[in-house]
Amino acid sequence: MKRKIAIVGAAVLALVASVMFFVKPADAAVGLRVNAGRIVEANGSNFIMRGVSHPHVWYTGQTSSFANIKSLGANTVRVVLGSGQRWGPSNDLPNVINLCRTNRLVCVLEVHDTTGYGEEGAAATLDQAATYWIGQRSALAGTENFIVINIGNEPMGNNATVNATWPTATSSAIGRLRNAGFEHMIMVDAPSWGQDWQFIMRDNAQSVFNSDPQRNTVFSVHMYGVFDTAAEIQDYLGRFRTAGLPIVVGEFGHNHSDGNPDEDTIMSYTQTNGIGYIGWSWSGNGGGVEYLDMVTSFNPAQLTSWGQRIFNGANGIRATSREATWFGGNPTTAPTTGGPTSQPPTTPPTTAPTTGSPGGRTCSATYAIVGQWQGGFQGEVRVTAGSQAITGWTVNWTFANAQRVTQSWNAQVTSSGNSVTARNMTYNGSLGAGATTNWGFIGSWTGTNSVPSVTCTAT
Repeated sequence: MKRKIAIVGAAVLALVASVMFFVKPADAAVGLRVNAGRIVEANGSNFIMRGVSHPHVWYTGQTSSFANIKSLGANTVRVVLGSGQRWGPSNDLPNVINLCRTNRLVCVLEVHDTTGYGEEGAAATLDQAATYWIGQRSALAGTENFIVINIGNEPMGNNATVNATWPTATSSAIGRLRNAGFEHMIMVDAPSWGQDWQFIMRDNAQSVFNSDPQRNTVFSVHMYGVFDTAAEIQDYLGRFRTAGLPIVVGEFGHNHSDGNPDEDTIMSYTQTNGIGYIGWSWSGNGGGVEYLDMVTSFNPAQLTSWGQRIFNGANGIRATSREATWFGGNPTTAPTTGGPTSQPPTTPPTTAPTTGSPGGRTCSATYAIVGQWQGGFQGEVRVTAGSQAITGWTVNWTFANAQRVTQSWNAQVTSSGNSVTARNMTYNGSLGAGATTNWGFIGSWTGTNSVPSVTCTAT
């Protein structure tokens, strides 16, 4: 039997997010929804997940990963969390949620403790995962537009007796969340280490979907060695499409110890058919599957071959990702042609911070080139408040070599000749003393792409 090998110890993923928001009126359109087998936003716009998993529960200090993943074009991050049975518990949801919103990312939050239940002795049940989510209800209130609750990662292994309980256990967990007042889109993983080689999720998906009183459940299959041919991938995903049921590829890789998944077909088929995908995983893998790291040591300037493939390859994230319209900004990605063809410098140049100080409030800004290709580049600017809290910021610089900003996110950017001015958005202008926020852009260049000096003025 083929199975995914569970990644353990300090090397897997993380998925969570939290911030307090208002509760919407009962008659208002609520967040991300399932409509005719597809994921849509509250305004009816289609949303197709293009993202990666991040091992937050094992690397809680790697908070810059959210901005770095966004900077490479993703519109989604799947955050690994712990419910306390094996890892965690993850009690930092407000901070994670804030990172998701600040970086304009849809976040799929998952409890990882359920991985391989029935084979892994310490694994949690879906009922225990549901208890964790209910305990985090207040932190998740009002986040339905950009948070998806993935109840439990790969909730069962290959134990046939246990796997047979997947439909009832999954429906019960969904019911508990709905009874607790959750209106979020819910994602459920398949049994058999997520790969559903016994087709238990596939054959019971309709009844599980119907058990959700809000009909807002999305199914997630993990594609590793079981899905090593185009025919297997197309047949499995195609059956959900034919049935009008929502499906995403919640995990996949370019290689695995249980076989060689066909990532090219996974990415081309999902792109053609409007299906979301989330690759595994950003960085920090261990246990013999280090080859699944997309970047080395969490450094976005050091893409691995897998990272190059999923971010910059055919049907990859940069070319196909579109930011959720709820954030109200520009598309996440660069144009689909003329994108990066080579790995960016391993040490991106960064400007020294400079500070403005009207009214006693100060801020500093740094400018970095995080990726560069012929004729184009991607920049990132980090704004940091000084010793006092600020309510807004403005960053200025003048390009020396006729570079141009062609696209941006997380800032309102205007240009006049070589001069660039960037102002905060409504949601990232207020920063506590010493707090930071990131924004990014796509630019063009010819000849030389020098790093300009930047100034920051606070209000």
